[in-house]
Amino acid sequence: MNKIEKDTIIDELVANLKEYQYVYVTDSSKLTANSNNNLRKLLHKNGVKMQVIKNTFVHKALEKSGTEWGELKDTLKGTTALLFASNPKAPAIAIKEFRKKSDRPLLKGAYIDSDVFIGDDQLGALVDLKSKEELVGEIIGLLRSPATNVISALQSGGNTIAGLLKTLAEREN
Repeated sequence: MNKIEKDTIIDELVANLKEYQYVYVTDSSKLTANSNNNLRKLLHKNGVKMQVIKNTFVHKALEKSGTEWGELKDTLKGTTALLFASNPKAPAIAIKEFRKKSDRPLLKGAYIDSDVFIGDDQLGALVDLKSKEELVGEIIGLLRSPATNVISALQSGGNTIAGLLKTLAEREN
């Protein structure tokens, strides 16, 4: 591979790092070609792009893009496959689903909204992550609930008071 080809690969990786805000670092070694193809199909179905790449290229792309991965750089050893996604938990869900049939890929780490998750034991936490839309929906529901309770109490209390006044008025007659 000549310098131009290497630079092209690094530039493509830099573009992916800038385009996708969620990046997972995995180890997909020991997967057969057939299993690897099945993994790629599952990832594609979930909107995740997979790129198996040399660690030195990743280091150079990180420098070139200005992305700060912190401790995640230390996971760039051995076989590395990067998973790029627009949804923070899509890769984690796909990995968990795939691992029902296989013990790979292993999660080395993930870069989610400038937070770093290290180790395969973080897979459960990443699956349980809530998207921005889910969090906003929960907050709106929580804010709406007390207001709904107050309005219900006022309405039911108003009916009770109106009923009481009506009864008292009828007694006087």
